[in-house]
Amino acid sequence: MKKLLNQKEQHYADTREEAEAIVETAKENNDLMMHKITEKHNKYGQYFLVDLTYQYGTPKEVMEGRPDDEAPEGQLSIDEVHEGIDYTVDNSGVVSVKQDEKSDDEDSSEVPF
Repeated sequence: MKKLLNQKEQHYADTREEAEAIVETAKENNDLMMHKITEKHNKYGQYFLVDLTYQYGTPKEVMEGRPDDEAPEGQLSIDEVHEGIDYTVDNSGVVSVKQDEKSDDEDSSEVPF
């Protein structure tokens, strides 16, 4: 599973009013964590950089939000219990499998090797 946790944006504005308008628009998003307006100068004049940081969740919140029975692919979940087969072990350590149940694809006429 992939999930976006945070995002940083940087915007350009010619005037402080434009920069403040960018911040006001960004404040509508509840995930806005930080905003910063930086005044800059170069040989062409003055401009403003607006830095915005959004945080959508933490790894802990993402992991807590997952369903409990979500097992990795190929792995049994807790709800999928494998009953196994019935077997017995005698005192000498010989293991024997009970042949009481036959599956549908086995022929009773076949003799094992």
